[in-house]
Amino acid sequence: MNKVLLLISLSFLIICPLVAQDAQSTITGMVTGINGDPIPGVNIFIQNTTIGTISEFDGSYEINVPAEAQFIVFSYIGYLTTEEPIDNRSIINVVLLEDTKQLEEIVVTGYTSQKKADVIGSISSINPESVKDMPIIGIDQALQGQVSGVSVTQSSGTPGGGIMVRVRGNSSISSANQPMYIIDGIPVRDGRLSTRNFGGQNDNALSTINPNDIESIEILKDASAKAIYGSRAANGVVLITTKRGKKGAPTSFDIDVQRGIINPTNTIEVLNATELLALQREALANADENPDDAGLPGVTDAVNTDWQDAVMRQAIVEQYQISTRGGSEKTQFYMSASYRAEEGVMLNNDFKRATFTTNLDHQANERLSLGLNLNFARTKNNRVKGDNFLDGVYNAAITSLPYYTPYDEDGKLIAPGDAGYAEIPNFNPVGQAIEPRFDTYATKVLGGLFAKYEILPNLMLISKVNVDYLTTIEDQFEPTTTAIGGWLESVGSQGYGIYSTSEASTLLNNNVLTYNTSIGAIHEISALAGTEFISRTFRSGSTTGILFPSNEFTYLSSAGLILDGSSFLVNSGLISFFGEANYKYKSKYLAKVSARYDGSSRFGEDRKYGFFPAFSVGWRMTEEEFLKDYSWLDDLKLRVSYGLTGNERIGDFQYLATWNATIAYNGVPGTAPATLGNPNLGWEQNTEFNVGSDLALFAGRFQFTFDYYYNVTNNLLLNEALPYTTGFSSILGNLGEITNEGIELTITAVNVDKALRWTSQFNISGNKNIVQKLATDEPQFPGYQTFTNSTHIIAPGKPLGTFWGLKYLGVDPGTGDAIYYDKNNDGQLTASDGTFIGDAQPDFFGGFTNTLRYKGFDFTAFLQFSYGNEMINFGNTTLLNSGEEIKNNQSVKALKRWKKEGDITSVPKYEFGNTENNRFSSRFVEDASFLRLKNISLGYTLGEVMLAKLRLNGLRIYASGTNLWTLTNYSGADPEVNSIDGSSTAQGLDLYTFPQVKTILIGLNISF
Repeated sequence: MNKVLLLISLSFLIICPLVAQDAQSTITGMVTGINGDPIPGVNIFIQNTTIGTISEFDGSYEINVPAEAQFIVFSYIGYLTTEEPIDNRSIINVVLLEDTKQLEEIVVTGYTSQKKADVIGSISSINPESVKDMPIIGIDQALQGQVSGVSVTQSSGTPGGGIMVRVRGNSSISSANQPMYIIDGIPVRDGRLSTRNFGGQNDNALSTINPNDIESIEILKDASAKAIYGSRAANGVVLITTKRGKKGAPTSFDIDVQRGIINPTNTIEVLNATELLALQREALANADENPDDAGLPGVTDAVNTDWQDAVMRQAIVEQYQISTRGGSEKTQFYMSASYRAEEGVMLNNDFKRATFTTNLDHQANERLSLGLNLNFARTKNNRVKGDNFLDGVYNAAITSLPYYTPYDEDGKLIAPGDAGYAEIPNFNPVGQAIEPRFDTYATKVLGGLFAKYEILPNLMLISKVNVDYLTTIEDQFEPTTTAIGGWLESVGSQGYGIYSTSEASTLLNNNVLTYNTSIGAIHEISALAGTEFISRTFRSGSTTGILFPSNEFTYLSSAGLILDGSSFLVNSGLISFFGEANYKYKSKYLAKVSARYDGSSRFGEDRKYGFFPAFSVGWRMTEEEFLKDYSWLDDLKLRVSYGLTGNERIGDFQYLATWNATIAYNGVPGTAPATLGNPNLGWEQNTEFNVGSDLALFAGRFQFTFDYYYNVTNNLLLNEALPYTTGFSSILGNLGEITNEGIELTITAVNVDKALRWTSQFNISGNKNIVQKLATDEPQFPGYQTFTNSTHIIAPGKPLGTFWGLKYLGVDPGTGDAIYYDKNNDGQLTASDGTFIGDAQPDFFGGFTNTLRYKGFDFTAFLQFSYGNEMINFGNTTLLNSGEEIKNNQSVKALKRWKKEGDITSVPKYEFGNTENNRFSSRFVEDASFLRLKNISLGYTLGEVMLAKLRLNGLRIYASGTNLWTLTNYSGADPEVNSIDGSSTAQGLDLYTFPQVKTILIGLNISF
């Protein structure tokens, strides 16, 4: 830390030199375009100084120039920045060239790339520079709030935790809804690393990839853009290109350093010991029980433990990276090495990652070029138990009774069997955090070799062999000082250990022919055809041990009894044939057709192959003669697309009739049928329609992108009920339908472009998700079990993530009892009174980024928002339980409870054992709309004069803050979390889920 502070101090000394004033001269001139017309408002300044002016209406200018000045810089929106040497001249006339970079920008579109002006699919791009100051761990975090139509939810605040990404809504009930991630042409494994359930929170396989190695990100959203990926494209495709060397570029080095502090964004306000004891005694008295007979301690402030404070800390995050890139005309390279260490805010929770990346390109001869991509990563995630665990750390810290303490008078941790151990459901949250070992080690190798061979002019063969290899080791031990290892008698109360391993590998080969040609200056044609072969293998094994001799023996070799063990192996594959053709007429009429034919081992013999075509057309209206006179109109393009995509991401062997091993009579091993087969089991298929427009005005100063889409997912994989006389309860088939309909708008603006440059980017999206059809008319009930069946319901006419429960009408002022809506008017409160009580789908969501640059300073503020989504604050069924039980602490909202006749309140009276007042209802559903200051950063970049003296190419110092402020009506810790990480059917559920964290860091970038 001292070294980092020293570097920062030296940097500030460097960037604040004294400037001497010398004699000045005056330079005049004219600024014109290539057509000779004057350009007013051009920014003109002396390089590496604060001296500047702007050109007049007739293009003329006049500027005072110091004697030591060497260059004058001319910049204007829509034109290339020009640097003119002074060379003792008194008159300098400049001709500015139009900057066509915006429309000439190359966009990766799948197995090839296109000019941005020619793209007629719905593709959004992210420049990683926009998130470089943010302390993100994984590449999926970089998408949050940056792109219209893409919803990103960080399910909790644990480092390396799960991220839920949805492109244009949820399109499946039983299959995966995450987009496909492709890095340098390699489809990579996403989802969780761990094979074990860890509460509702998963870890994240994408956290093994270093975001700082990324050059560009494209998100393919409509069928025209993504149908080339066929059966894996229904949920969208995220294309990631990593950094590479450039031809003829001198070798350069970059050093990046980040270090910061982390704190929780919020805590839950609960009662202190005195308040809780008074409430408990009141609940007992209201139930006509004597509080003195309940074993409660006396009303005292002698012990008042803040358990949340006891299990949390101010954490540290640090990251270091060195990279180098360069190249000759024949060989180019990029290499990087990085290390990241992030402590969790909860005790004993941390994430560490080391990565190494190498990308090589070599021109072997005029026709043949070769390349290598290699990414190696090693991570260690020291986890703590999360929500959905009775002995989880954070939930226990919220609910534990404040009149217990973590340590005894001698400073010894209180453990099972000790006096003062609270036992179920409290345990000792501090012990639950610091005593167990929950280490997850992951090793990731992502690599590929490719060759490009020019068969004929304009005809190219590209062949690639890629591998995605991931191994995971989970090493877990819970000693006798924990609830499982020391209190739970069913596993011996003498320690509990698990050791598991898993290995996932994907081997891919694709071969693509590309062809490009022009016919005169009118017709342009490009086409590709290819094949792809994918082989996937997953194997895992796990062993559990109990009865350890002492807490010093923590590995399974010391276990007195190996309780159980398991191993698993599955292979799957995909074979594909695909093609694409693009046609452009006079640069104004564009058409594209693509198709893919996939065969998957995951589907039945009769439905193993699927065909996924797409078609799109575009019209660049600005190329028409009737718009040529509108010089302020840079680009106007209309586009329409229609096509089919599929979802192959289901479990393996589901079309087969399967058998399980079992123990038959007298301990004899045997087999028994497990599931029925369905040879007609096939793809979930998306039919997608998209219409959109792209508009650029005033030399690129304002840009607008608008899209409307309507997607239908049919042949949903659902279980169809069977008569129990068959011996089975259900069979999996293609039975349901879901629709997603939405609009997207992105606006980019250069608000000010003078000495101060201010740019803004705003995106907003709305998606309407509706379940149209299920296997039968009977709804499904995912989520947590409740009085009315479950917290959630899947029903035709309603979106996924719909809440189900009693409708809460308030508190009877006369009795203090809860009042519920009697749906069937039978005068009784039964499960039949369940009804729709809200949903987790937002009306709209998006992000708003503002960037200001003045001389060497830069400032960025990024706001993220979501409106209309609701959240089940399920933790309040315990924290506001109206006295149903008195073994947990209560929210401060309990202080607003009904106490006497005539009280007007929304919190029922507390009465011990009264379950009716605490039925799950709309009382626990809250508005979770929010506006969040996701990131703010301030940086300074050293000027060229000082850089030259220091022999550096660049030096930037900055400070950044993340999640500093949130505006919301939600009373829980965080309106964005989800207790069932990644769930599409049980969204908007908060059961003591650890909130996102607040990070403040400083960073230093040095280039030489």
